[in-house]
Amino acid sequence: MSRVSCAPKLERPDRLVFDFDPDDAISWKELAEAVGLVRSLLGELGLTGFLKTTGGKGLHVVLPIRPTLSWDQAKWFTREVAQLLVNTFPERFVASAAKTKRKGRIFIDYLRNAEGATAVSAFSPRARADAPVATPIAWDELDRDVRFDYFNLRSVPKRLAHLKADPWAQFFTMKQSVTAAMLKRLGVAG
Repeated sequence: MSRVSCAPKLERPDRLVFDFDPDDAISWKELAEAVGLVRSLLGELGLTGFLKTTGGKGLHVVLPIRPTLSWDQAKWFTREVAQLLVNTFPERFVASAAKTKRKGRIFIDYLRNAEGATAVSAFSPRARADAPVATPIAWDELDRDVRFDYFNLRSVPKRLAHLKADPWAQFFTMKQSVTAAMLKRLGVAG
């Protein structure tokens, strides 16, 4: 697990995480469409997200950002994005952690953006059968189901050896910020 901030500014997050946690009844196609929706929304705001498997049933969309937001602001922004998706597609999404509300929906877990919260790091093996590994993927890899142990301790080294391009090549050099204009486009006051 990793925090979503790095030295020297631990009090300021340098990435935002949208954790898509689907109900067991959700198909891969529905999950892929869901992360595509958040990608489009973030793109409309001028932000670029990167995709990662979790080694479980979900996916993460991760945004590298300049460390300008407080933890409260980061959580607030991600909650507003999640809530916009819930309000627009209430039959598909839920932003409540309550398990009873998730039936047939995808939980957009924005709570990963609170101070002290963690999210699985890229290339972290999970303590599950067949040792799945949380793996950065390209957006065009959503055409096949890559959840659970699709990427594992045996397959990831082979993947890396044959990968033509790093899907996260620009992650650490990307300079993007959440701005007041973005907040206004979301329809919320800063």
